[in-house]
Amino acid sequence: MTDRLKLLVLCPHFDPDTAPTGAVMSRIVEELGALGHEVHVVTSLPWYREHRVDEAWSTVRWRDRTATTGWGTIARLDPHAGGDKRNLVRRAVGFIGFSVVSIVAGVLAGRRGRRVDAVIAMSPPLTLGVAGRLVAWIRRAPLIFNIQDVFPDAAVETGAITNRWVIGAARALEKVSYLLSSRVTVLSQDLADNVVSKIGASKATRVVVIPNFVDTERIVPLDAATDYRRELGLTDRPVVMYAGNIGYSQSLEMLVAAARARPDVDFVINGTGSARSDLERSARGLTNLIFGDFQPPERLSEVLATGDIHVVPLRRGLGRVSVPSKTYSIMAAGRPIVAAVDAGTEVTRLVDGARSGLVVPPDETESFIAAIDRLVSDRDVRRDMGQRARAFVESQASPRAVAERYANLVHEIRRSKR
Repeated sequence: MTDRLKLLVLCPHFDPDTAPTGAVMSRIVEELGALGHEVHVVTSLPWYREHRVDEAWSTVRWRDRTATTGWGTIARLDPHAGGDKRNLVRRAVGFIGFSVVSIVAGVLAGRRGRRVDAVIAMSPPLTLGVAGRLVAWIRRAPLIFNIQDVFPDAAVETGAITNRWVIGAARALEKVSYLLSSRVTVLSQDLADNVVSKIGASKATRVVVIPNFVDTERIVPLDAATDYRRELGLTDRPVVMYAGNIGYSQSLEMLVAAARARPDVDFVINGTGSARSDLERSARGLTNLIFGDFQPPERLSEVLATGDIHVVPLRRGLGRVSVPSKTYSIMAAGRPIVAAVDAGTEVTRLVDGARSGLVVPPDETESFIAAIDRLVSDRDVRRDMGQRARAFVESQASPRAVAERYANLVHEIRRSKR
């Protein structure tokens, strides 16, 4: 094709890593390749699940960490991750180490000629913004900085970062990363407003909204009587599920409270994360609350189908700095959502716009339990919401459309430079 692009992607996760952001970028790259573009990816060895390199990859030799694909190459680096997800200092050092090494790998990736048409770097971590800029300068290319979550805002809101010097340094790095980018892509208008407020209205044209997608071919509605339901020891009672990262950004204590209030309903918290051990302690003695583990990606439809109702809880103040990609996946699975998220933000607009669930204020346990009660009591309402959710994502959020928007953005930057 005459407008074939050569792109370089820096991201912390990529298939077969299990991180949601890795799944997003993997599919975008796959679709860009299907459109005929050449893409070279610099990423880490899979490490998300246990916050350490997966055992199957830990002995892979250095020279075997770069693979050739039909669309380009994948170079995998040591993520420098420690085993303790709560150690923020250790995590920061790991991200810095990975970002520094990614500069070298990014300069060398796909080098049939130094120039590429664009470098796409993903955040978190913020440090990949600076790494991406350095690589872009050397490769004589514009930088597109893809923001999945606005950092450090989310960490400050949850209290994960309280030291004012650390917060100040992170905010300075954030602003510099935005200003060094040719374009900053965000998932929603809320995130766009947040970024513009930090770089000034005069630079608002640098900020572009490109929402994440959902793979409606891979995630399909299934009957609730799944093998996974049987593996968890669940019966035919209604199942309320949270599936995703179990961190401190999510108000999952409300799910524990709901399980206490509704002993006739089964609740599942499926995933791993820094807050899981605390939740398991608080749920001790509850026989109707089950903790499940991450399953292989090919079982995602089955896992989501196991829940009759899904919950998307974000702590107050986080709705404008984070758009959980699980929202789209739940909708693709044809399941209703109880969203405990700030009013007027992207998740609430999705759920209300598709009429695919109920929205309640964040961190209000009584309202949350009341919404679950309403859906548990009416199977027909659940079915109708799930059908509307599926129809919405089929028409609005395909992977090919998102990849085309990234390609068009690169073409637009090239035209503007001419």
